[in-house]
Amino acid sequence: MFKYIGFAFGVLFLSGWTGSTAQAQETVQSMLAAQIRTQGFSCDKALGAKKDAKRSKPDREVWVLRCSNANYRVGRAPDMAAKVEVIR
Repeated sequence: MFKYIGFAFGVLFLSGWTGSTAQAQETVQSMLAAQIRTQGFSCDKALGAKKDAKRSKPDREVWVLRCSNANYRVGRAPDMAAKVEVIR
């Protein structure tokens, strides 16, 4: 009996874990899309965002944002406008 309860709890825990990760990713891409829109760039629909670990630094994150109409490299530093570069 306890075996099954532990298994059910584990399944619920893991499904909640992956769900929150997906929600966090969606929040990042929508936030980046909103930020570049305020800076005059067009992002019709945000399709995904991936952190560029190679270009990121502790005080400056760099993301690759995929939109339905373009792809952007977005550099973000605290209290500054994002540095946005259109990529192919």
